[in-house]
Amino acid sequence: MENHTNKKAGRGQNRDKGFEKPSSNHVQGKSTAVQGRRSRRRTREPKWDKLDNTAHLFPVIAGDDMTNVYRISVVLKEAVIGDTLQKALDMVLPKFDGFNVRLRRGVFWYYFEENGKPAPQVREEMTYPCRYILQNRNNSYLFRVTYYKRRINLEVFHVLTDGMGGLNFLKELTYQYLRLSHPKLREQEGDRLSADTSLNLEDSFLQNYKKSHEKNYRSGRAYIMKAPKLRAQEFGVIHGFLQIPQLKMVCRGHEMSINEYLVALVVWSIYQGYLHGAASDRPIRVAVPVNLRPYFDSVTTKNFFVMVSAEFLPQKEVYGLEEVLQIVKDSLRGQIQKDHLESIFSYNVSNEKKLAMRAVPLPIKNLAIRSVYTKSALANTTTVTNIGNVKVQKVYEPYIEMFHSFLAMSKGQLLKGTICSYQDTLAFTFSSVFAEPVVQKVFFRTLAAEGLDVRIESNGVYDE
Repeated sequence: MENHTNKKAGRGQNRDKGFEKPSSNHVQGKSTAVQGRRSRRRTREPKWDKLDNTAHLFPVIAGDDMTNVYRISVVLKEAVIGDTLQKALDMVLPKFDGFNVRLRRGVFWYYFEENGKPAPQVREEMTYPCRYILQNRNNSYLFRVTYYKRRINLEVFHVLTDGMGGLNFLKELTYQYLRLSHPKLREQEGDRLSADTSLNLEDSFLQNYKKSHEKNYRSGRAYIMKAPKLRAQEFGVIHGFLQIPQLKMVCRGHEMSINEYLVALVVWSIYQGYLHGAASDRPIRVAVPVNLRPYFDSVTTKNFFVMVSAEFLPQKEVYGLEEVLQIVKDSLRGQIQKDHLESIFSYNVSNEKKLAMRAVPLPIKNLAIRSVYTKSALANTTTVTNIGNVKVQKVYEPYIEMFHSFLAMSKGQLLKGTICSYQDTLAFTFSSVFAEPVVQKVFFRTLAAEGLDVRIESNGVYDE
């Protein structure tokens, strides 16, 4: 159990983008109008929306062993009260069309349908995180909210949105919770959404793709870590907290960004922990999701990211840390350019838009998607994602201590890393189902050897 610690509508606008509005009939007379409203409530068709380009994958591959659920948590400076958190969720959810949906199966594609049921029940956390979300046990919703001591957890099925969309929702949920907990704060702020909260439901993949792009990402098999696993359902989480000013000094010494440095250290830790410094005929390849919103002026709350790969192929017997850092830095810098990122998702969107593909019934599409996914999944050793530096409204800062996040496991990737920072503290979180924290030990010991102070928290799985 876890006990550790249109193209572009403005922000907060376009609440109905992607959903069809119900038609309304003009009815004369007070009593007739009331009757008409009641009739429309009974007969109105639920609003619906398409899945974005990336989201088509997740319903096909998700299950108990590969849940495609991620978690973002906020740690408050006070204990969380479950009833108040439930009330906050009840108030916030109706304002977010992108979360107020259920997943439906169509003839040719999955799609979202307006849910309208009461919000899912907020529960105190009593199980391991990132479990598969069963819609029929969750009021048909595709996310869950739990709490433990001072921590609020939002777990999201990736079909809904990526980390930025999840963070957008969690911040508003946290604001509403704090307003309910502190009447003076509510009196000051009211119950409105903050100005920088987006409700945009644009499919930014479709809005920004360009035709005639070829496949532009790696698909050859990568080195896959293999080791004994934890017992069924167990899930190991280790957070390492670093001070950003100190970390920046070390990164400047290596002439790297924080993201490049930490991704490269994961590569180094796999190289040392599993290959023991030996050569390999397959590269250590780390998938690095890139948030596309800043590159394409998007504020969508749907998925909008692509994967690039940090690659290191150890061809000789011994590489030093500096060599590996330089190789990974060069690998990443050649890919995180707007034109390259555009070419990656344009290839995927072009496939979706092909008439032959669109006309194929869903069961056949699913077989093809699973086959393509299996091949691409084995092209990466692990994934490291960066949520970025989380900023909240100043009025709420005195109540919030930290944010952190982590990912569920996927095919061939039984260990993953997530970067998340708040104010002057960065959390690097490993999630894993390996029985021994081999990579984690090398990673944090290397940070310490580099002169960084590291504070470790875990969910206790590796403490036995």
